[in-house]
Amino acid sequence: MESDLTPLGRAQAGAMADLLHDLVSCHADRPWRVVASPLRRARDTAGIIGAKLGLPVETDDRLMELTVGAWEGRLRTEVASENPELFTDRTWFFAAPGGETYDQVMARVSDWLSEQAAEPERRLIVVSHGIAGRLLRGAYAGLSTAEVLELDVPQDAVYRLHAGQLDRFECEPVEDPELASVLVRDPV
Repeated sequence: MESDLTPLGRAQAGAMADLLHDLVSCHADRPWRVVASPLRRARDTAGIIGAKLGLPVETDDRLMELTVGAWEGRLRTEVASENPELFTDRTWFFAAPGGETYDQVMARVSDWLSEQAAEPERRLIVVSHGIAGRLLRGAYAGLSTAEVLELDVPQDAVYRLHAGQLDRFECEPVEDPELASVLVRDPV
């Protein structure tokens, strides 16, 4: 579903933009592209990054977050209270009535990845979502389903995918106590 970035999310996007500006400037010998999910929160994050780097933002539907069908827009706690047996591991995301399966999401992010230039010509900054991003990193690194599902989904870090490796770079923490204490709704 569509949702806006929270003030904390905007601050985190700014921290990502600062970090990416530093990382990209070290490798500015070839042009870079910013590609994002068309969902507003990813598009807005990419816009903040693109503005800092002076790059336009492209979108691709294959980078969208998975669809959770009948659970769209509902709180995770509500769905969990109705389906406690599903919440024993990270596969619950793919059990929503009318939602996408692991294989469907993996196929679309893998399809997108296969169309990109080969390394070292690939110069992409990709803004996606928690689960879709997790699967994209797993597809890139050739991880098993179990390994993919154990990957974290930080909102305060970026990953460099290079030579089959997943390198994590931490962003500067958001220091504003008002932003850090914002209560964020946790929809599925």
